[in-house]
Amino acid sequence: MKNGSGSTGSGQRTTVSSHATSFFLIGIFSAISIWVIFNSPWPKISLHLVPNSSQYSSTATTLPDTQDYTLPGELVSRMVTLGRVASLALFSWVSHPSSADPQNSFEFDCVALPYRLNDKNAPNTTISLSQYISGGTILDLSSVANSTCLGMNTTPVAQKVPFDICRVAAYTKTSERSGIHYELWMPRSWSGRFISHGNGGLSGCIDYASLAYSTSTEFAAISANSGHNGTSGGAFFHNSDVVADFVWRSVHTGVVIGKSVTKIFYGKPHSKSYYLGCSTGGRQGFKSVQDFPEDFDGVVAGAPAFAFNNLTSWSGQFYRITGPPGSPTFIPALTWIGLIRRDILKQCDALDGVEDGIIEDPSACQYDPKSLECGPTSSAANITCLSKAQIETVKAVFAPLRQVDGSLIYPGLSIDAGYSHIFDGAPFPYTVDWFRYAIYQNASWNATTLSLEDMAYAYKLNPSNAETWSGDLNAFFNRGSKVIHYHGLSDPIISSENSKRYYEHVRSTMGLTYAAQDEFYRYFQISGTGHCSGGRGAWAIGQSQKAVASWKAQANVLSAIVRWVEQDIAPEAILGTKWVDDTISKGIAFQRNHCKYPATNKYKGTGNSTVPLSWVCVQPGNMS
Repeated sequence: MKNGSGSTGSGQRTTVSSHATSFFLIGIFSAISIWVIFNSPWPKISLHLVPNSSQYSSTATTLPDTQDYTLPGELVSRMVTLGRVASLALFSWVSHPSSADPQNSFEFDCVALPYRLNDKNAPNTTISLSQYISGGTILDLSSVANSTCLGMNTTPVAQKVPFDICRVAAYTKTSERSGIHYELWMPRSWSGRFISHGNGGLSGCIDYASLAYSTSTEFAAISANSGHNGTSGGAFFHNSDVVADFVWRSVHTGVVIGKSVTKIFYGKPHSKSYYLGCSTGGRQGFKSVQDFPEDFDGVVAGAPAFAFNNLTSWSGQFYRITGPPGSPTFIPALTWIGLIRRDILKQCDALDGVEDGIIEDPSACQYDPKSLECGPTSSAANITCLSKAQIETVKAVFAPLRQVDGSLIYPGLSIDAGYSHIFDGAPFPYTVDWFRYAIYQNASWNATTLSLEDMAYAYKLNPSNAETWSGDLNAFFNRGSKVIHYHGLSDPIISSENSKRYYEHVRSTMGLTYAAQDEFYRYFQISGTGHCSGGRGAWAIGQSQKAVASWKAQANVLSAIVRWVEQDIAPEAILGTKWVDDTISKGIAFQRNHCKYPATNKYKGTGNSTVPLSWVCVQPGNMS
């Protein structure tokens, strides 16, 4: 896989073929075409102007053969439709009479695309925008994206489009009371690959940053809003169809429609299909692997939010542990970052052979905060010591969450996670919304009362099978598809222990050895990395637009999945990069190979610890 060029020189990837001449002939013979309209049984496209949009929208509707095609309203609609297409073609031919010009053809075909769609190739779909965007353009998203999405990593206020694209915005109805909004970006220089991106949290935010990233590498790319707009889960209230869109239908529907539109636009189907997402996007990726194995040839899923109902219960239980600020059990953020963090590193940082502020294998750390307990006369709690109540808080934060009978609800937080906003003394927003609007359908439900009984009920109810915990991946495996799963071991939002647990769940369910599971599913533990990105470790592995240190498959998970699928070369490790002050222009601080599970990293004992070759991946039981 290479970075896109956007140029039209020799050796470039597939570009759109010209249709200018054929459409011009339609314009010349429009009278004949109008006669055909009245006598054809084909599906028709009725056009309407979308409010607040300068682009025409095509809503596909299939008309039965017995319909009277001479109704005045239908006549006008079809004449207008044909006239617009003919006018576009005539303008294109007059302005650029050479049909061999790929530059003009690409622009024209993009504008004309809505008129080529119907209820067979884009069912229940309305196109609100089909627009050519030249490379280097800065898209102002402030008037497009939901205000609660703006400023997030996925939805910047302004997004640069790296190379020439055809930008399509559309809406597909998924039920009588639900539907998805999405954007499909198709680059001029196309590799033949298709990719879908997911979402985060409970949000309905189109991932514009990922669209830019993947189109810069010559993918046709799609991202949807998971069936609702904004970061709140309020849309789930009394609407199980919106919940279904969020859980699975948004990604699947977008893939089906997106592949079809891509084929219409380029004149041939995609060669391979991929997925890239993290957090909820990671869960959506595994949902596709589990339930729609035909959708993707390769999946990259980071920090997956699977065991979703139990995850939201676990996230909500931290308020029960910490209490609000000022309570005896509460610990301020600065104490977590300072006193507690230093004590954790003191006890566990050297386990991997180097004291560098990164714990390569947090599960090997048997941390005990007892040494931080204040003496009987101390008044320095939160500064140099912790009260007995606070010591219990620390223990509970890192402990697994269990039911009364001892059964596991969700694993404990990674000991290397550091401070997290999930224990800042307030109910976790995603827990609040999920239980209010998807579980109890009660907008007044009080999250401070979350109990083990509530957790058990949510797990049993499992709306639209949000849990996403099937261990049977045989259908995905049997079609030859591949999945790269990664998780930051310093993730403060989703426990990395749960990723390890799911990998083992698949292995147990399918009865596989590690070597057999490696044939299609590989899991990489990314040390020192927070939720999806960032952290003290070598966190940049090509998982997003801002995490690209190299396009080589050894150091880029997107390139790695392409090479695995298309060349059958599987990744043995993923090289991560840490920049100085997390700023690319300041250069590389250090790099480290992240091992394929179940191996973990250990310093060899000699050499510069910032150099990957000074480390070795060690299998369990060989950490002595």
